[in-house]
Amino acid sequence: MEYDILLCDLDAFFASVEQRDNPELRDKPVIVGGRPEHRGVVSTCSYQARAFGVRSAMPMSQAMRLCPQAVVLAGDMRKYQEVSRQVTKIYAHYACALEIVSIDEAYVAVPRGLGQEMGCLIRSRVRNELQLPVSVGVSVNKLLAKIACGLAKPDGIRCLLPGQVEEVLWPMPVETLPGVGPNTAKRLHDAGIRTISQLAQCSPDHLQAKLGKFGPVLYMYAHGIDERPLETEREVKSVSEEITFPEDKHDPAEVIATLALLSEEVGFRLRKHGLWAKTVTLKLRFSDFSTITRSKTLSEPVNTDSTIYHVARQLFVEHKGRPPWRLAGVQASNLVRDHLNQLNMLHGPDEVREERISRAADELRKKYGRPVLHRAGTVLLAKGERFVSGGKSKKPDGLSPCHVKPS
Repeated sequence: MEYDILLCDLDAFFASVEQRDNPELRDKPVIVGGRPEHRGVVSTCSYQARAFGVRSAMPMSQAMRLCPQAVVLAGDMRKYQEVSRQVTKIYAHYACALEIVSIDEAYVAVPRGLGQEMGCLIRSRVRNELQLPVSVGVSVNKLLAKIACGLAKPDGIRCLLPGQVEEVLWPMPVETLPGVGPNTAKRLHDAGIRTISQLAQCSPDHLQAKLGKFGPVLYMYAHGIDERPLETEREVKSVSEEITFPEDKHDPAEVIATLALLSEEVGFRLRKHGLWAKTVTLKLRFSDFSTITRSKTLSEPVNTDSTIYHVARQLFVEHKGRPPWRLAGVQASNLVRDHLNQLNMLHGPDEVREERISRAADELRKKYGRPVLHRAGTVLLAKGERFVSGGKSKKPDGLSPCHVKPS
């Protein structure tokens, strides 16, 4: 069966969610990212802010010079992840196949000839049910769908079919094609190739001599040909979660609390897919952008939040280096499926209890569509509190009894 391919891209996703949830922000320039007085960068900005020249990945200090009246928000990744799951459910209703590219972008395969109709239905449902704008590109392959989506922005739908390649695609700069970053673009420019039309006139052998194996691929792209399938079922080799802090963290307790939250996400995803991990890895990035990863391999596979957290926390204590920290991440790898975890025979009461807590948290998340069960250490830290023991301040380690947020 042949398919039309849609690329659905939520416009200015984080900023759009914030404008949706706070009517006072609508029609105002909104920037989601780090604080300007620190080394923060722009994560996402509304189209009102883009009109002033603000762009993603721009230093926040520069963004504020361009648009001093902008409303700057730190953002809420948990909320954005939940909204992304809601959008994905809408995509899945229409999809013959679905490839999730990122938190705000997905390819949707639909029966050939129904792309425009399905794209309009998807846009209508996302707008009516979630009050969010989404741009949709329609074509017969991923390449042309992605380019069409770019042409549809903001908040539109556009078809780009193979017969339109010479008229629409060829006048565009070579940087339009996926995989053409600054280095590849410079090599093409040095060879006198600046437009896709000029690229299309080259021979595959000539391009291979200049760019290696990627040269013939770019030749195909220049002619609108893309044979990449949708990656709907990838073999899971690892499960990871990481976060770049809006501003550098100097307090180890804040990083430790973050590791607890990341471990909850990793544990949930492992259990969701029936996976256990034998290796847990900590990732840290420092303020100078140097990055380390440290791993520990366990004797038995695990997938409970507490065990993953214990290992990540131990790795942090042993390898934390000198603050401040810019990024923290937790990864579970060396995965096995359908592990016969004989809790009652092999594990003690603490392990059984943690398994039950993890499962209870999973059921609550499924019921309410978002995490509602957290360890007290992470909740108290989020409120700026500290545990007190013996009259002295004690930083939380995330090991206290769980706390349930009101739904």
